[in-house]
Amino acid sequence: MSAGSAVEVRDLTRVFGDFVAVDRISLSVEKGQVFGFLGPNGAGKSTTIRMLCGLLLPSSGEGRVAGFDVMTESETIKRHIGYMSQKFSLYDDLKVEENIDFYTGIYNVPKAKRQARKDWVLEMAGLTDKRNNLTGSLAGGWKQRLALGCAVLHEPQILFLDEPTSGVDPLSRRQFWDLIAQMSHRGTTVFVTTHYMEEAEYCDELALIYHGKMIAKGKPAELKTLIPEDILEIHVERSFEALEQLEASKLAQEVALFGDALHAVVSDAATATVALNSFLAQQGFAVQSIKQVTPSMEDVFVSLIELEDRRSSEGAQT
Repeated sequence: MSAGSAVEVRDLTRVFGDFVAVDRISLSVEKGQVFGFLGPNGAGKSTTIRMLCGLLLPSSGEGRVAGFDVMTESETIKRHIGYMSQKFSLYDDLKVEENIDFYTGIYNVPKAKRQARKDWVLEMAGLTDKRNNLTGSLAGGWKQRLALGCAVLHEPQILFLDEPTSGVDPLSRRQFWDLIAQMSHRGTTVFVTTHYMEEAEYCDELALIYHGKMIAKGKPAELKTLIPEDILEIHVERSFEALEQLEASKLAQEVALFGDALHAVVSDAATATVALNSFLAQQGFAVQSIKQVTPSMEDVFVSLIELEDRRSSEGAQT
């Protein structure tokens, strides 16, 4: 394991019977980095993070987390990391500060530091005035911040977050990511899984996982260069109906709803703009605008998944 790496794995694999949940993943995460593990539900993200946290033994492969072997030193790894699962794991029937007190004990925070760490968590999470509230009475965003605070009470070198913003509103998600950025700036390595494409933009580096395989890895800006085609953003009335017509027309390689617009993947933006504008007008749709845009992470992910599906299909036929 290189001196600058917080996490390093090679050919990490986990099999359940005949099902390959994680298929020979290799990656390295630098210290102090926010590393995003991006993929749809069921892709293998949670299984990977559980192996890295010492909660699940790999079937094969090798890896080190905080310098410790994932195969033989899982208990030591647990003492050097923070872990926040997608399922809220605090106690609803305890007060906010009682949950914090409980986790200072679980994480063996030295008694001399416990009050200072509790005060820090309450301030960081914005819960100082809610310290005596029952945890179960908190809204989802507040619970999430409390769970994050409890996961870092012992000041771990590496923080693993498994779908931490699942089920909370967009504003709470953004505020949560502000906290992650603050921790990264203080030197904590953050390894986070998500299926929210917009969250990928907040990461220093990303790995895209699909059907247990890592299909791409790099900085967000680098991954956006992997699409050789052009992306057109189309603002048109009755966008869902227009989407169906465009898919049937085969004038674009892919078309998808993107907010209140459509994104079309085409081989040449200039030629396709004329053709799409003409086609939509002939079909009776009022087009407000068609313009070429930089690929979003969602565009990248959809294109890479379709490429992987084509490769798998071709491999099955040969």
